[in-house]
Amino acid sequence: MQHDVRSGCCHPTAKMAAPRSCALWSYCGRRWSRLMRCCELPGLRSSWPGGPLGARQLSQEKQATETHFGFETVSEEEKGGKVYHVFESVAKKYDVMNDMMSLGIHRIWKDLLLWKMRPFPGTQLLDVAGGTGLAWVLGDAEELPFDDDKFDVYTIAFGIRNVTHIDQALQEAHRVLKPGGRFLCLEFSQVNNPLISRLYDLYSFQVIPVLGEVIAGDWKSYQYLVESIRQFPPQEEFKEMIEDAGFEKVTYESLTSGIVAIHSGFKL
Repeated sequence: MQHDVRSGCCHPTAKMAAPRSCALWSYCGRRWSRLMRCCELPGLRSSWPGGPLGARQLSQEKQATETHFGFETVSEEEKGGKVYHVFESVAKKYDVMNDMMSLGIHRIWKDLLLWKMRPFPGTQLLDVAGGTGLAWVLGDAEELPFDDDKFDVYTIAFGIRNVTHIDQALQEAHRVLKPGGRFLCLEFSQVNNPLISRLYDLYSFQVIPVLGEVIAGDWKSYQYLVESIRQFPPQEEFKEMIEDAGFEKVTYESLTSGIVAIHSGFKL
């Protein structure tokens, strides 16, 4: 069984993790149906006060401290909404833009993630901030609406850098994994070749926003994309964050000269 946690947006191609929300949705035919009031998934926990499953309430008193939204400084309360609007804006052209920006290489990166995962029949998989899955849950990556020790594998691809509190998202990943469960994250990272890094920066800041304007009609969202990549911690620093969340045997593999990296860790 695969669960797909989608934070804040119900478009099949949107990837994000942002505002707290807590409805369960299922896609049937061409219509979305809200199910939370009429059915339960095993291990699914309510994440709003007074909800029917009533086990875990979302924090309503997060400090209004500052964080980054790309290169812009915003309050933590603002960031979720801003990220939501970015992905709401780009959703319709999301896959097309991914192909254009990466020349299709993003598909190879994702195939490598799956190869590392090597799922087998019966694997309990949680894919956070994705667009696939048999059971879709609209939730918060920082406060997942699932019981402890539920999943065999937790994956997140190109989503964790959009989370306001990455450390909390990692702790939640650790909590919902079974003992022996595996964490896998595919994310943009730090280029390790100085020449390629300069060319990559030039392409990122001078070309990608233009592509966003021409193809998706949205310069600002793709400006945010390239800025958010530069704000994300490099490979070694992110590895340490994963270890701090309780994971062991943490490793990473840089792909395409470090443009992206796959981090792996185990709950032991």
